[in-house]
Amino acid sequence: MLTDLRKTTQLRRLIEQPGMLVMPGVYDPMGAKLVERAGFAAIQCTGAGISGSYLGLPDYSTLGMTDMVTVTGHIAAAVDIPVMGDGDTGFGNAVNTWYAIQAFERAGAAGVNIEDQVMPKRCGHLDGKVVIPLDEAVAKIRAAADARIDKDFVINARTDALAIHGIEEVIRRGNAYLEAGATMIFVEGTTSAKEIEAAVKGIAGPVGVNIVHGGKSASDLDLADLEKLGVARVSLPGLLLAASLKAMDDVLRAVKASGSISGVGDRMYGFKDAHALAGMGQVAELEKRYLAPLKVQKKRGSR
Repeated sequence: MLTDLRKTTQLRRLIEQPGMLVMPGVYDPMGAKLVERAGFAAIQCTGAGISGSYLGLPDYSTLGMTDMVTVTGHIAAAVDIPVMGDGDTGFGNAVNTWYAIQAFERAGAAGVNIEDQVMPKRCGHLDGKVVIPLDEAVAKIRAAADARIDKDFVINARTDALAIHGIEEVIRRGNAYLEAGATMIFVEGTTSAKEIEAAVKGIAGPVGVNIVHGGKSASDLDLADLEKLGVARVSLPGLLLAASLKAMDDVLRAVKASGSISGVGDRMYGFKDAHALAGMGQVAELEKRYLAPLKVQKKRGSR
């Protein structure tokens, strides 16, 4: 069983095995627990979600390596399924990338995304992206692969070249990144089945894409369609953040308009359920195990 393996090995095998791995994007530990509870096999940390929730700022290289690694570590510690971190551009050059990989691995991530945009980067579904030269990008991926202590640690090499240079450059870069040691090639910003099919056929290794509601993703493609095209992994980076923001906005507007919270109870997670998700059941068991005997001893000593 995969659960008997290290998280790194689990993630690598989930990517390499037949079928498609679906990885919802997560920005905090509670969301990670919900993803695990829903039955998904792995988690993708979303840099945009972490930047937005942590700083209230856009995905524009506003969050440094230390903060990103810290949040990723908290997420990884909260669940028993593999977590892939978001390493942005490696937070600098190939040397920065080397240190970033080791930091993510120490934090408990099972893999990490490294992309070929210039720094500061921007969300992959926005216009105005610029990619670094191929030789510089290859050096980053080679540094990432060399920095791994566990050779099963997944290097998810992302290319944003599609919107700028077209599918042929995506294929050229993807194969170069695989030769440099990448585990998978993440083709960002795909807009059609034709582009995805070409990438899968042209790149000599696992290919990943993402679906961003309202972004550049092909609106007529669903998960089953992507699997038929041969996609190895799909991430849903904005799913939880967008759903959470909409729910919070709706509840706040309703309370402001009505002056009461009595009418929004069915839109909220239950009080006890939220505490249970956070782990209060385990706290109760630990209190019973370690604190109850102390109370008995204090009562006996007071006689």
